Amino acid sequence: MRAVWKGTIGFGDYAIPVKAYSAVGEHAVPLHQVHEPDGGRVRVRRVCEVDGADVPDAEIVKGYPVPGGDVVVLTEDDLARLPSPSPDTIDVHGFVPADDIDPVCFAKSYYLEPEPAGTKPYVLLATALLETQRVAVVKVALRRRETLGALRVRDQTIVLQTLLWPDEVRRLDFPFLHEDVDLRRGELRRAVNLIEELRADFASYTDEHREALEALVRAKAEGGDVERPTGREQDEGVTRLLMALQQRTVDSDPAPVETARAAAAMAARARAAARKAASRRGLSSST
Repeated sequence: MRAVWKGTIGFGDYAIPVKAYSAVGEHAVPLHQVHEPDGGRVRVRRVCEVDGADVPDAEIVKGYPVPGGDVVVLTEDDLARLPSPSPDTIDVHGFVPADDIDPVCFAKSYYLEPEPAGTKPYVLLATALLETQRVAVVKVALRRRETLGALRVRDQTIVLQTLLWPDEVRRLDFPFLHEDVDLRRGELRRAVNLIEELRADFASYTDEHREALEALVRAKAEGGDVERPTGREQDEGVTRLLMALQQRTVDSDPAPVETARAAAAMAARARAAARKAASRRGLSSST
């Protein structure tokens, strides 16, 4: 596991150094958008909608749209002046019963591992949370944004669970009136019996769709039903594209010889880059 965050838990007079690790790892099958004839990857370009130009990362900033079509542009200095908690501290603000936090508020979970110097206060905090049957409400800066969280204990390990802010949970807004439904005792008994009959072990559930998709991909790969987007077809496609560009440029350029040489060099570099990419992919697949 690779730590995604390092810092300290502020608990009374203690500063408990910890490392945070993602507690979950989703197993989605990575499907890319590709060009059907040759399998080439379809990429998303960052284009300015005003002038249509590709925008480099260095020119991208954040902006907030306001009524009328104007945009408030925010620089890195503007954002740095906003109040935020320490980027490397989990500040404990209080302790509440676990049932006080609606599960709909939970977002992401992280295991917290103590550094050697913080082992004793870490165990002290975990034991106290278990004894009191409470969770710690904390604030932490993740990705430069103040985030609400909760510390609870799972398998003797403290888990940081990020939370939605209370005002981010939507209120029910549809005309469902539970108290108007007349339930008969026999109907309720049958429903309860059905629930008992279908009692299950949560850990036994598997993602059948993902497993079937993985089996399909393996079968097609083993049967040779694949495309090689960095192979000869793509190399020839790059050459044809650049040679067409060269011809159009020669037709309009007063210095055709120099332009032709430059375009030819460009085509050669493109072919070399395609071969190098193919070689890298071959090495990665063989390992």
